[in-house]
Amino acid sequence: MASLGVLKKRVDLFYHMYSQEAREQTFVDWPFREDCMCTPGKMASAGFVHCPSQNEPDVACCFYCLLELEEWEPHDNPRVEHIKRSPNCRFLIMGKDFLKLTLGEFLHMEEDRLKIYLKKACHIKMADFQEEIERTLGILKSMFDSKP
Repeated sequence: MASLGVLKKRVDLFYHMYSQEAREQTFVDWPFREDCMCTPGKMASAGFVHCPSQNEPDVACCFYCLLELEEWEPHDNPRVEHIKRSPNCRFLIMGKDFLKLTLGEFLHMEEDRLKIYLKKACHIKMADFQEEIERTLGILKSMFDSKP
């Protein structure tokens, strides 16, 4: 899972990724090109943006639901993999080209996209807080256990 800083950068950048063309342009260094199911065009059509890192060159993230997938294989179908792991992704459900959205539909989708980000950010912060609680409890326990 991406860190909170990475997640924040993505949600800001992904605002511009409603366009399939914009998403497809992120796949410049994508390892799968021809004779496979996960070409840049199919990845972008399924809502994915290429988000590589040094250690993970094939990471793709949905611009909308922020689902992050890696270790793609040539036979993987991006839309099927996306639906399997995020069946409620509104981008996939809408079945409508971005340019055909009404202003109201777009604003509703953008509100939903930002709620998804806030929910994921809260989960990250809660996990960090839980780790800190456990670390502090360990320190306190060792302090009390070491007293005569």
